[in-house]
Parts: sequence; C-alpha cells; structure tokens
Amino acid sequence: MSEQNPSLLKNTDLMDDLLSNPFGDTKELSSENEPIKEKRVKLVDVIPEENRIKAYQLAEQIDPKNHQAMISYGTPAQSKLLSFSNTMLEHVQKKDIGEVGEIISELMMKFNDVNPDDLKVEKSSFLSRMFGRISSSIQETLSKYQKTGAQIDRISVKLERSKNVLLSDVVMLEKLYENNKEYFHALNVYIAAGEIKLEELNEKIIPELKKAAEESNDQMKFQEVNDMIQFADRLDKRLYDLKLSREITIQSAPQIRLIQNTNQALVEKIQSSIMTAIPLWKNQVAIALTLIRQRHAVEAQKQVSKTTNELLLKNAEMLKTNTIETARENERGLVDIETLKKTQENLISTLEETLKIQEEGRHKRRMAEQELATMENDLRQKLLEIKE
Repeated sequence: MSEQNPSLLKNTDLMDDLLSNPFGDTKELSSENEPIKEKRVKLVDVIPEENRIKAYQLAEQIDPKNHQAMISYGTPAQSKLLSFSNTMLEHVQKKDIGEVGEIISELMMKFNDVNPDDLKVEKSSFLSRMFGRISSSIQETLSKYQKTGAQIDRISVKLERSKNVLLSDVVMLEKLYENNKEYFHALNVYIAAGEIKLEELNEKIIPELKKAAEESNDQMKFQEVNDMIQFADRLDKRLYDLKLSREITIQSAPQIRLIQNTNQALVEKIQSSIMTAIPLWKNQVAIALTLIRQRHAVEAQKQVSKTTNELLLKNAEMLKTNTIETARENERGLVDIETLKKTQENLISTLEETLKIQEEGRHKRRMAEQELATMENDLRQKLLEIKE
C-alpha cells in the first residue's frame, strides 16, 4: 500500500485537533442580509454527552464582536474533510478494480478454452484397440490441458497478488472510515455550538439589545442591534455550510463501506477461485484424463482377450480336426483291402495278358521256324538245280 495520507491521524487525537482552533485564520467578511428566523432541531440534544460538553465550551468561545472570525468557524474540520475527500478520490482513481475483473475473466476464459467434449472417448482403429495405443487426439487434448493448466497457475499468482492489494485497501479504507466518523462528530460539535450560540443571540442577546436601544433611544445602540442581527445571520449561514460538510461525511460513510464490501467480495471471489475453482478444475481434468486412459486400457485388454479367445477356439478346432484325422489314419491299415484286391486283379490280369502274349509269341515263333525250314529247303533245292 502507498504511504499513509497525513490526514489519517489517531482517532483519540483527531477530535481535539479538529476542535483546537474553531475559527482558523480570520479573513474579511462582507455584509450580509437580515437573518431569517426559523425553528431548528437542537443538535446538542442528540449528540453524545462528552461532545455536548465540548459544544457548550465551544459556544462560549464564539465572540459576536469578532465579526471576521465567523468566516473561519469550523474550517479546521472542513479543511481536513477536504483533504480526506482528496484522499478518497485518489484512492478510487488509483485502484483499477477492472483489472481484477479482467484477471477473473481471463481465468474463466481458460476454463472454457478446453472443450469438455474433447474428453469423450472416440472409436479407435483395430490396431489401436489391439495394442491399446492412445490416439493422437487424446495426446493433443492432454497437451492442451497441460498448457492451459500452466497458464492458470500464472493467473493464480496474479489473483493472489491482487487479493493482497485489495486486503490492504480494506484496512486503509477502515482507517478512512474511522477518520470520516471523527469528522462527522467534530462537525456535530461545531454545529451544536453554533446553534447554542445562535439560540442565545435570537432569544436573549438581541432582544436585550433591542430593549436597551429602545429605552435609551441611542442610534448607536440600534446599530449594535443590527450588527448583532447580521452576526446571527452569518452564523446561521455558516452553520448551513457546516451542515453541508456534515452531509458529505454522512454520504461518505456508506460509500467507504460500499468500496470495502466490493473489495471484500472480490477478495472472496478470488479466494474461491484460488482455493476452490482452480483445484476442482485440475482435479476433474486429471480424473477425466485418467478415466480416458483406463478406458483405452480396458478396450485394449478386451481386444486382447477377444483375440486370444478366438485364437484358442481356432486352435482347439484345428486340434480336434487333426486328432480325429490322425485317429482315423491310425486305425486304418497300411494298405486298404480294396487296394490289395485291385492290385491283385491287376496282377492277375497282367499275368494272364503276359501268358497270352507269350503263347502268341511261341506260336509265331513256331510258324516262323516252319517258314524258315521251308525257305531253307527251297534254297537248297534251288542250289542243287543250279549245279545240275
């Protein structure tokens, strides 16, 4: 927090300081119109007892003969109130509440930046289901969430810093509120003292002066009456100005509280964001991503189990088939009877054909031998014939 304004004094010393110089520096006054007499509520009857005593003491210090002092009556409280108002204005101008709103808006934007639909499980390919591989979209979503989480952490630091500034402002505003309350009580004392004096002027001093002037028929006495009436009128107007200043303190009180309440609400909002919203968001994201991974692992395990079961069923079917076929082959002889019968038939047929062919060969050879003998005889015969 910036250095404290010099107007922020201890409450125990502030009241005495405000009342120590009721008239301030005297300045020349212009003449005023005749006062308007009207019934006013006595403030002295409603202020606290200790302030009532101060009001009576202050009323005794108001000197009707010091005409120029009236313009400065109550100026210490008004000048401190002016300084207080300037402090309030500087505080409001320096504090950019919108900055906190922008940080919170940035936080909500980061919350909404990642679409919850991105966490939905998508149908994966056969290979993805087979090996349980997280799809690239899930990896991108995870990376996006991690990046957003880092940004939210930086925003959390800004929010924490803003929260500390707002809390220090709440403390400073509380001091301003207490000072404003002291200004209010001090102005009440000034106003009450002025009303006491004004009542004394209108009901005692001025009537006595009028009576003395009428009895003496002295023109100067009448002038004194007029001067006193003018002083009463200036005092009445001065009291009106002080009442306006008091109204400023009355209006400042709820304004200060409103600023405090706004700061407190922002602090609570920031605290809720830091301690509740951000951790909850991170936890839910972590849970969602974990559930996605679990679902992918379960899907992969299901596919592995399914594939294993299918493989086991196929192997069992093949084993059954092979076992049956092997058993059948084992029960069969090495050569089937039908094969032996067929072979024997073929063998017999072959032997019969062979014998038949051999018989025909022998017959043909015998025929050839006869023909050869005939030819040999014919040749011998011819040779004999040639010799002869």
